[in-house]
Amino acid sequence: MAKRSEMMTRELPRWLSSLLIVGTVATVVLLEMKRPLRRSRQDKLERDLRNGAFAVLAAATVALAEKPVTAPMALAVQRNRWGLLPALRLPRAAELVLSVLLLDYTLYVWHYLTHKIPFLWRFHKTHHVDLDLDASTALRFHPGELLLSVPWRAAQVRLLGISPLGLAIWQTLTLMEIMFHHANLRLPLGLERRLCRLIVTPRMHGIHHSTLRAETDSNWSTIFSWPDRLHGTLRLNVPQQEITIGVGAYQDPAELTLGKVLELPFAPERPWSDRERGPLSRPAGRLAG
Repeated sequence: MAKRSEMMTRELPRWLSSLLIVGTVATVVLLEMKRPLRRSRQDKLERDLRNGAFAVLAAATVALAEKPVTAPMALAVQRNRWGLLPALRLPRAAELVLSVLLLDYTLYVWHYLTHKIPFLWRFHKTHHVDLDLDASTALRFHPGELLLSVPWRAAQVRLLGISPLGLAIWQTLTLMEIMFHHANLRLPLGLERRLCRLIVTPRMHGIHHSTLRAETDSNWSTIFSWPDRLHGTLRLNVPQQEITIGVGAYQDPAELTLGKVLELPFAPERPWSDRERGPLSRPAGRLAG
C-alpha cells in the first residue's frame, strides 16, 4: 500500500510529458500544412504571433495561479485519502483511468458554464473570436478565464479525489487532445467518423467554433466525445465548408488585435445573431465532410 501511495504522489516525468506534447504539436502543425481542412482568412504568421502571446500569458497564469493550488491539493488528497476515488479503493490502473474520465467530464460541465453564464462567456469569448481555427487557437485563452477556473479545478481535485499522477496524466492528455481537435487538419472522412465515436476530432470541434449559436452550443467535450452523446449536445452533420469560424458580432480583424481582445471582457456585450442554418441532409449524429 505504501509503495502504491508513493507512486500516485508522483507526477509524470517532465521529459515524457514534454516529449508527448512537443511531438503532438510538431505532428499536427506538419499535417496542417499538408492537409488543411479550411482556407485561412487571416495572415497565418500574424495570427500565430498573436495566439503565441496569448499562450505565454496563459502559461504564466497557470504557473502562478493554478499550479500552486492544484499541486498541493492533489498531494493532500492522496495522503489523506480525500474525495470519491480513494473511497472506492480501486486498483491503481482503474483509479487512473477513472480520474481521466471524471476530470474530462467535469471539464465538459465547466466548458458548458463558460458559454451559458454571461460573466464567464465574456472571458471565454476570447477563445472563440479567432477568425480561423488551427492548433494555435488551442492555446488562445484570456488570463481572466484561467484565473476564474482555479476554484473549479481545485474542486475537481478535492471532491473527485485526484492524485498528482492522475492530474498530471489528464493535463498532458488534455493538452495533446486540444491541439489535435483544434487543428486545421483534413483527416480521411471514414477515419474521422470512427475516431469521433471515441474522441473529439477537428471536424467535430470545428462545428463548436461556428458563428451560429445553435452550433456553438454543441460539441463541448474535450478529450472523449461521450459527454456530448450523454447529454444530447453532439452535432456532427454540418459540412465544414458551410461553417464561418468565430463570433458573428466580431468579424472585423481590426477589432481583434491582442490589446483589443484582452479588453473584450470589459467592453459592452454585443448580441448574438439569431440566424439559423437551413435543413441539412444528414442526421445530427452523422459526421459531414
